[in-house]
Amino acid sequence: MREFGRPDLLACCASPRWADAVLALAPYRTVGDLTAAGEAALAGLGWDDILEALAAHPRIGDRAAGADREASWSRSEQAGTAHADAAILGALRQGNEAYERRFGHVYLICATGRPAEEMLDLLLARLANDPDVERKIVRDELGKIVKLRLAKLWVGR
Repeated sequence: MREFGRPDLLACCASPRWADAVLALAPYRTVGDLTAAGEAALAGLGWDDILEALAAHPRIGDRAAGADREASWSRSEQAGTAHADAAILGALRQGNEAYERRFGHVYLICATGRPAEEMLDLLLARLANDPDVERKIVRDELGKIVKLRLAKLWVGR
């Protein structure tokens, strides 16, 4: 049986409501139990809670500062932008700004394993989405990130 503290869970998803919901079901026997609890908690969040979680994510192409677990995970997840050329990084900056103007929040994508060019292409495509469609995509992408982070938390990375 494993338990994690609230700060550990907030590194996985910065919504306090989400962290409290996952804490309420502890302890966990398996990583599958933990990720299932995380998915259920995420499904129960309102949009304001999602926005709170998004506020902890840097823009795609920006490097998270700090030595804490969440910043380290973010840098690792965005490794595909670490060696991108200046033109791609500039286009990502412009795309991020356009996205934020259109939707009012940071562009979120599960960046793990994706090259910068792919993240840029998806960003540009998502700019055409209806806001309700985009909210669903954002929730799905946040779920993917949270699941990966919970697995990392489980193994102590």
